[in-house]
Amino acid sequence: MSSPNGAKQVTDAETLSPALPDEVIRAAMSLLETASTAKIGLATAESCTGGLLASLLTDIEGASNVFDRGFVVYSKEAKCDLLGLSHEMIDDCGAVSEPVARAMAEGALRRSDARLAIAITGFAGPGEPADEPGLVHFACAAHGVETQHIVRHFGDIGRGATRIESLRVALHMLIDMLPAVAARPPQAA
Repeated sequence: MSSPNGAKQVTDAETLSPALPDEVIRAAMSLLETASTAKIGLATAESCTGGLLASLLTDIEGASNVFDRGFVVYSKEAKCDLLGLSHEMIDDCGAVSEPVARAMAEGALRRSDARLAIAITGFAGPGEPADEPGLVHFACAAHGVETQHIVRHFGDIGRGATRIESLRVALHMLIDMLPAVAARPPQAA
């Protein structure tokens, strides 16, 4: 199908948002069950995944017991306005970097009632010539626990596949961090 200006429009929903693998859905269910049992609230700060993790979690019954909020911070301005990042940090380090991922997770933690927050920032697909398609930084923050960081180079596997692989990494990162968070008492409000 072509638009009035002749550009090809993508209308196949599977192309835009392929079905999630059962393994990813099971990991999300496991995360919510474990977080609920431990009474650990969750927050997300998503750039390249555009809220896909928050959407997945809130699609699961019982999510309201633990999911506090999700920040979709696709632009530089959103990262600064919603999570408190500085323009200078983003300019100096780049939006897709370890310092920015860490600051996003810590900002989501500060600006929510969650005990555990995850941040995802990366290049899901082709962008500027200097961008590495499939480069994604993840950070997980919790009160009283050192912020964790992981970087993945998925390669040029396409936007949808990069987003799904990012969900897989983020969910496992959250699951792995739950015991350390559960071992600490909740912060006083």
